[in-house]
Amino acid sequence: MAIDSILKTTDASPGGQALFANIVQEAIFTAQERSVMLPLVSVYDISATGGKTIQVPVYPTVSAATLTEGTDITDDANVNPTAKTITASEYGVLAVVTDLMKQSAGRNVAADIGRMLGEAIAKKQDESILALMTGFSQEVGGAGVELTPDLLLRAVTKLRLANAPGPIRGVFSPGAMYHLKKQLANAGYSTSSNAMSDIGNEVLRAGFAGTVMGVELFESAVITADASDDAYGLVFVPQAIGVAVKKGLTIEVQRDASLRADEIVATATWGVGELVDAYGCAVINDTLTTN
Repeated sequence: MAIDSILKTTDASPGGQALFANIVQEAIFTAQERSVMLPLVSVYDISATGGKTIQVPVYPTVSAATLTEGTDITDDANVNPTAKTITASEYGVLAVVTDLMKQSAGRNVAADIGRMLGEAIAKKQDESILALMTGFSQEVGGAGVELTPDLLLRAVTKLRLANAPGPIRGVFSPGAMYHLKKQLANAGYSTSSNAMSDIGNEVLRAGFAGTVMGVELFESAVITADASDDAYGLVFVPQAIGVAVKKGLTIEVQRDASLRADEIVATATWGVGELVDAYGCAVINDTLTTN
């Protein structure tokens, strides 16, 4: 989904419109590139509708019956959906850029500030989506359990039993992915015929696990471990989570003459919600930390 931008300014400062146009461009690019979760879930654009809530219809699974020639179908499949309500909230970050900073910086101030603002919004967006992980009723793993291909397969099996439509994605902390990559890399070292050796060789070459057990794997540093170095991960399909976007990334600039600075505000409005509980499976796992 495209992230819109609006530039409003009464700028009279050194650098002028060109500086802030560059900030907007860099912020939007960074927000799009750094958001891990938004491309993986179901996104609903509510920018053109009134209000800040959306009701997403969730349809039941229906079954076909064996028919007898010349006999009416009497059983109603009951295709009435249930409604999941998602309410959007506003998020934002403020950066104050002084004239002296712009005049004396040896770096590209516009690019740096735009990148920071975009990263802040993207991180907050991922945090709000990943906060839903603990709400799914299906779980595998446990405290002290390392992430392995077998653990992924157990989560996938739960989704397949629920007839969850693909593709299946998985998101984990880098510390959890360390354990999985280590096991796959050891398989890559193996000289025997090993089903995981091809993936293990790719881990050795690029440090990227790719797809394992049919799960497209992603890492997010937004996922943090608890005091026991355990963390949640999630295996899911896009229909498990919905994100309603009311307003995309917006940059506004206000001049503060007495401060000799410009206030740059980045805001966005969105809401998140679990849509189908059976389409997601939480994975509790041990993580590698820097402690």
